[in-house]
Amino acid sequence: MARMSPSPKITPCIWFDDQAERAAAFYARVFPGVRVTATSRYPEKSDNPSGRPRGSVLTVELEVAGQRFTALNGGPIFVLNPSISFFVHVDSAADAERIYAALIDGGEALMPLGAYPWSERYGWVKDRFGVSWQVIAGRRPQSGATIVPCLMFVGAQHGRAEEAMRFYAGIFPGGRVDGVERYAVGEGPQGTVKHGRFTVAGQELVAMDSHGAHAFSFNEALSLQVMCEDQAELDHYWAALAEGGEHGPCGWLKDRFGLSWQVVPTAIAAWMTSADTAARDRAFTAMLAMEKLDIAVLDRAFAGR
Repeated sequence: MARMSPSPKITPCIWFDDQAERAAAFYARVFPGVRVTATSRYPEKSDNPSGRPRGSVLTVELEVAGQRFTALNGGPIFVLNPSISFFVHVDSAADAERIYAALIDGGEALMPLGAYPWSERYGWVKDRFGVSWQVIAGRRPQSGATIVPCLMFVGAQHGRAEEAMRFYAGIFPGGRVDGVERYAVGEGPQGTVKHGRFTVAGQELVAMDSHGAHAFSFNEALSLQVMCEDQAELDHYWAALAEGGEHGPCGWLKDRFGLSWQVVPTAIAAWMTSADTAARDRAFTAMLAMEKLDIAVLDRAFAGR
C-alpha cells in the first residue's frame, strides 16, 4: 500500500462568477489578519471553458482566521447555497454582533442574530457574495479553531450525515468522529444528526441533517480541495472519494453524497502562479484534457518537454 502523508491539506474552494478578488478584500475587512497567499491567472493566449477574459484572475488563495480558502472565478455556471456554510466561533456576544453586522451588509439573514438555546449570540447569514456563515459566541471547538466548515444533508441526502462522517473519517489519516448530537422526540426525525463534529487530515468539520423543505443541495459552487504530495497519494484519494460517486474534469469529482472534491497536486500552486506565462498556460491546457490529474504529464507540460 502506498504511504499516505500524515496530513494532506484540505481547502474549501468557493466558486464565484468574477468576484474572487472583491470577496477576498471584503473578508479582509470583516475578519482580522486575513492574508492573501497567492493569485493565479487564466491563460494569456487562449480562451478558457469559463468564458473569463484571457489573463484574468483565476484563483485567489487566502487565509481567514487560520482557515485556508481558495476563491475561484469560474463564471456563472454554479450558484452558492447554504448546504455548505462556515461556523465562525467567537468568544463574546459583542464579537458576534460585530462580525454578523459586517457579513450581513449587502447580504441576507437566514437566522437572525439573537439568543438561542445553544448560544447567547448566534446568527446565520448569507453575505453579499452568497457565502453562508454561522456566527456563534461561546461554543468554540476543543482545538480553538475560529472557522469550521459545516455540511448540511438535505433532500435525498437527509439522514446520511453520520454515514458521511464515518465514510470521510475512514479515508483520511487521523480521521475521527468527535461527537454526535441527535434529534430527540419532538425536535425532528429521531436519531438523525442535529450537530456532528468530525476531523479529517487535521481539518475540523461539522455535519448536520436538516429535514426542512430545502430547494438546494450540494453542488460544485463549494468544493473541498485535497492537496496531494505525489501521484500515489492523488490516486488513493481519487479512488476512495469517488467510490459510489462520479468523476468530473480537471481533478473534480462528486462523492456518493453529492459533495464535490478537487483532488490535486500541491505543485499546482507553483505551476498556476508562475511568472512564466507560457509555462503556466501549458500546464493549464494540459489539465483541461484530464479527469484524474497526472502529475508527471502536467510537470512535463509546465517544463515544455
